[in-house]
Amino acid sequence: MSEQRVVMCEGRLTDELRNEVKDRAPEQVYILVDSNTKKLCLPLLEKDEFFSKVKTIEIKPNDDHKTLEALASVWTFLSQNKATRKSMLINLGGGMVTDLGGFAASTFKRGMDYVNVPTTLLGAVDAAVGGKTGINFCGLKNEIGVINSSQSVLIDVNTFRTLDDKNFRSGFAEMIKHGLISDEKHWNDMLAFDLDHIDYSQLSTLLRDSIAVKEKIVAIDPYEKNIRKALNFGHTIGHAFESYAMESGSPILHGYAVAYGMIPELYLSHKFCGFPKELMREAVHLIKDNYGAMNVGCKVYDHLYELMTHDKKNVGDGRILFTLLGEKGIGDIKINQDVEKKAILEAIDYYRDVVGL
Repeated sequence: MSEQRVVMCEGRLTDELRNEVKDRAPEQVYILVDSNTKKLCLPLLEKDEFFSKVKTIEIKPNDDHKTLEALASVWTFLSQNKATRKSMLINLGGGMVTDLGGFAASTFKRGMDYVNVPTTLLGAVDAAVGGKTGINFCGLKNEIGVINSSQSVLIDVNTFRTLDDKNFRSGFAEMIKHGLISDEKHWNDMLAFDLDHIDYSQLSTLLRDSIAVKEKIVAIDPYEKNIRKALNFGHTIGHAFESYAMESGSPILHGYAVAYGMIPELYLSHKFCGFPKELMREAVHLIKDNYGAMNVGCKVYDHLYELMTHDKKNVGDGRILFTLLGEKGIGDIKINQDVEKKAILEAIDYYRDVVGL
């Protein structure tokens, strides 16, 4: 996997993007947006004469449109507009756009250059960095995809000012996860950040540190054979919550699903790996206070467990493997933890108890 360049470019987004195009000299340039980023973010680029003339591909927003049909529409546009392997695709949007756009670029003509310009905090800290691309399939999150990094990720925190509170907190949940798997300083910085009164200068520094956590892990293990599984903390149960919510017709934001998933996985960390109780309570308190709760009834436990069996970290014998945290506390990562069904359901009971369901 090629090395990915991450640039924090407050106030210089169009300049950095123009330089990116100049350096790579593609035959054609295309911009992928969803209907939200077309309205809110594309005008920022179109102030530049060059980007005002670039052909735009529009797809529908939100994760429930991260589908094979949407992917095919991007391929069709590229084909009908004479894109080649020497073209470039700019993905301007949140995680849904960078996931789908990255997959489209990685597979069209067997691969073309692409650049991610994440316009959500979640996209910046998670989806746009690290090379994972893909679409949802058969009701399962990111079931089809490839690992192939964009050439660059260009981030301007000023674009996050358009986010509503829930979408901002959705991205911050992944930063909470990075805090838990990194070190005490970064974790304490996360605890000190005021989500009710956002300091964007402070956010820029904290975001850079959070991305660095992911970059360091991905550099060691780009194809998730080993330590990259650390980035899945909170995701095994979180993805099950997310898939169930989507099936139920009441989808939740990805970051909220991860936040909810971290609570039972913190419990499993304490129960099986000795993660300190006081740290567990501290993290659970942070999540509970900022993310509310998803109503999970006892009758859906077996279905949630079935959804977890599809997690990509699992092996072929049906065991569910977790990334957990160990007795040394923050940053003590324990991958490939085999947890039995009884304990998983007990952890969901714990989640229900602490959030007051």
